Order: sequence, then structure tokens, then C-alpha cells
Amino acid sequence: MTDELLVEIVKAEALDAAAVALWRTWSSTNPALSSPYFRWDYTEIAARVCPGAAVAVFRRGGQIVGFFPHQRRGGSVQPLGAPMNDYHGVIAPVGSDITLEDVARLVKGRRLNVPGWIGAGETGEERGTVQVELPAGGYDGWYAERRQAYGKYFKDKERARRSLAAELGETQVRRNVRDPLLLDHLIDLKAAQYRRSGLHDIFACGWTRDLLHALMMDQRPDFGASLAVMTAGDKRVAIEFSLHAGDHYHFWFPAYEPTLARCSPGILLSMDTMRLAGAEGVRVFDFGFEGETYKKYFVNARRTVREAVVMQPGLSAALNDAAAAVLGAAGGRGEAIRASLRRRWSTIEACEASPAGRLRGAAAAARSAVAKLASRKKTPARVAHA
Repeated sequence: MTDELLVEIVKAEALDAAAVALWRTWSSTNPALSSPYFRWDYTEIAARVCPGAAVAVFRRGGQIVGFFPHQRRGGSVQPLGAPMNDYHGVIAPVGSDITLEDVARLVKGRRLNVPGWIGAGETGEERGTVQVELPAGGYDGWYAERRQAYGKYFKDKERARRSLAAELGETQVRRNVRDPLLLDHLIDLKAAQYRRSGLHDIFACGWTRDLLHALMMDQRPDFGASLAVMTAGDKRVAIEFSLHAGDHYHFWFPAYEPTLARCSPGILLSMDTMRLAGAEGVRVFDFGFEGETYKKYFVNARRTVREAVVMQPGLSAALNDAAAAVLGAAGGRGEAIRASLRRRWSTIEACEASPAGRLRGAAAAARSAVAKLASRKKTPARVAHA
């Protein structure tokens, strides 16, 4: 059948100039693909670094109709750059009917794990991501609109800026910083944060650190990654690593000086980044998945994505059911452990390229889940007072 959807799995470097031109055209003309993660540049750079990197090339009637960049971990398939890739889907023209389920069937993994799928599909659950879309008045227009809606919140941030300046000196922000040592410092701060929180350290595997460095150091005219840095007086108070392409800016990895939390340096840095980048033509600032309280005061737009694990029928699904049954047999504690492991497993699997690494990560997650459960049981219940 000439309209049958077929796939060829290739290395990114095997795509010829005509295929790359299609990719660039579709990612720049399909509004659903506006995120920097859909750019050919992201895939080209990430494919050099990510273990198991490949591209699924979809064809109908001999013609290319879509691309899906991904990585393999044993029998599992994930988006290229997972667990750090916030948006993923098929790079295709507007109106494409290639579904999540089509991709899972054709790439032939035991399972396809996608936390932020853009495009057609019915498997999984909907999640929301949030953005700031600057109005015609640019940053000043956005700020006036937000301050009118949330006066108390933004007056508090104005006081925080004055307090920071009074304590340490006037604040300054530098954008488009590409300093490898500073990026390493930020990564170390994030890694320590993950460990304190009992989460899997996504940077311990090494290649994730290398990916951020590769993205930052490969400067391109309409695509890149860089640091924004805020100082107050002589003290560095906040850093953020972001990905940007065209008029879209994706906030990615933030960190701030915890002793100055009362002055909200991380939030002030995001605001100043929007002001400066907005003056240079950026119009959309993506804050990723909704959840953190501060985002509701900032954002004026929302996207719906799908979080899904698409399982192939047969042995893989049976083994997962068996594992769930074993954990469930442990009773109430086993159920709590299973819920915690399920949330963490996709991150561990994506980070760890070797079976031994995945096993170590799973064991650490199990220990953390047990410790948290034990801690909750030891915590006395609060007594309400009239």
C-alpha cells in the first residue's frame, strides 16, 4: 500500500541535506513545534553525546513524512536527551496524523516512555506546561498587566530587589554567558539539590553534564544554550541555564544563593532575563511543567502535553505486571514503595545507559522510598487546638 506508514531507524549524521532541510522547514512552520527541543540543531548536537541516539524516519509512498529523535535503553525508547528533554513528538508538517501509538509500534521498543508528548495520541494522561507570551507592549506591557492582577506579589518582589541592593549592592544581570566552569558550578549545585531531596542525581551518569556543555559551546545564529547570571554588588546570587531558538526561550536549570531566599534572587533573575531578552525580540518564555507556586503569577499561556508509557503486548507487559504484584504483596508499605519507584524509574532508566547503572539507581530509589515512608511513620500526628 502506497499510504502505509513505514519507518527507518538511522543515526542523525546519516540524514542528508534534503532531509535536514525538511526538518528545518517543519520545525519553523508548524506552531506545535515551536520549542527549541524540536530544532534540528538540538538533535544534531544531542546525538553526538547521548548514548543510544537515533532518528526514526517515517515515510509514506517513499516520501519522508516525519522524524522522531530518540534514544534506547535496553528495550525502552525515550525522547532524545531524556530525562532533560521537556517537549518531544514527531517533527512533521501541520496536520500530520502520525500518532504516539504509531511511533511506539514502529520503533519496536518494549515500551516508549514520554513525559511531554506534543501531537496526536490517546495513551496516557494530560499534563500542563506554562508560558509567558509577551503582549504588543513587550516586557513593560506584561509587567503592568501582571502587577495589576497580582499587586501584592510584585510589590513584594520590588521590595526584595531593594533589600538585595541595600544588603550587597546594586543588582546586575549578564546574559548569553558561556563559561564552562560556571556551568559546572551550576550542575554541581543542582546535583547536590537532587541528593538532598532523595531524588536520582541526573548528572551522576556523566553524559547529561556533557550534553549541557555541548549545547552551550556550539553557538549558532538562531539556536543556542547559555547562562544568565545575577550579581548583587560583588556576590553572585543566581544562575540559570536556558535553551533558546528564534523568539522562544526555555528556562531550564535555575539555582540561587539559599541564604538570600528571602530576596527571591532566582525570580528576580527570571524577570530581568525576560526584560533583556524581550528587548532583543524574544516573545515566548517557557517555564516548563506547571506546579511551582510562583509560576501562576507570571504565566499567561498554557500548553497541554501527554505523559505516557506505551507498552508492547507480550512478555514485557507480563514482566511489569509480575513486578507490580511482587511489590504489592508487601502490603501497604509495598504499595507506597511501588508508587515512588514508578515516578522515579523513567528518570533512572533514561540517565543510566548500562543495566548495572539502572540496577544501582533502582536500588537507591527503593532505599530512599523506604526511608521516607519510615520517617513519615515516626512523625507524630499534629494535635489541633481550639
